[in-house]
Amino acid sequence: MSMNFQKFKAPPQTSVSLKKYDPAFIGAFKDSKAAKKQLKKDIQLMSGLQYRLYAENRRALLLIFQAMDAAGKDGAIKHVLSGINPQGCDVHSFKHPSSEELDHSYLWRHYTKLPERGRIGIFNRSHYENVLITKVHPEYLLAENLPDIHSVEDANTDFWETRYRQINNFERTVSENGTVILKFFLHLSKDEQKRRFLSRIKTPDKNWKFSAADIEERAFWEDYQNAYETAISRTSTDYAPWYIIPANHKWFSRVAIGNIIVETLKDMDIQMPVISEEEKALLKKAKGKLEKE
Repeated sequence: MSMNFQKFKAPPQTSVSLKKYDPAFIGAFKDSKAAKKQLKKDIQLMSGLQYRLYAENRRALLLIFQAMDAAGKDGAIKHVLSGINPQGCDVHSFKHPSSEELDHSYLWRHYTKLPERGRIGIFNRSHYENVLITKVHPEYLLAENLPDIHSVEDANTDFWETRYRQINNFERTVSENGTVILKFFLHLSKDEQKRRFLSRIKTPDKNWKFSAADIEERAFWEDYQNAYETAISRTSTDYAPWYIIPANHKWFSRVAIGNIIVETLKDMDIQMPVISEEEKALLKKAKGKLEKE
């Protein structure tokens, strides 16, 4: 069974309300069995398409993952991309910026990690942290030492609108130079996050995944929901669309993400390199030599 996962695509620069997206949605799938079967099929297709992307060496694919804590970003990356050749893929997790990174534009460290032509790049968290966590905690902006930000009050509406514009310009530039961008927001309910946090606490092998800071950030749930809504509304574009993926059921979010990636790679109409007549003649000559050995 398969379905049209394009329904999760946020309309370009249109006001988005996350309350209209059901995080527990599973569509026509009754359980995980059919979804896992579809994901297995898409992983096989993705492997072949990645090979063509690598051989063509003219374009790249950038996958951006954002979510609340415990929404399943790591697991989605692990399962959805399990069949691709690691030589053609790079994963980058962006944590708290270093002192060197803070001395540059907030986009600098992301520019340096963009995928090369022919490769798939994955951002596990991304430049969007600069309009998400910093919007919920504007005091973090002070560490950037920006010329016009001397206090939290300086981060006004105009400041944030400028950042959304900068992000759109960044992504437009990246897109126009041959990198296709897909952005996934794993949409988790507050109740499901609570259940997963409790599971991490109760299961010894998962204790390492839990941090007291997770509970502190949970207190800002509504602030983060508002920050995500605004960011998605301002920065979902034709050249860098956002997909709001229901994440209460990990198996569903994985099959949705996998299918969107496969369909995007198909739409890129990736062409295998064509060798010249001279090169064909050399191949024929080499073949003859090898067969005579």
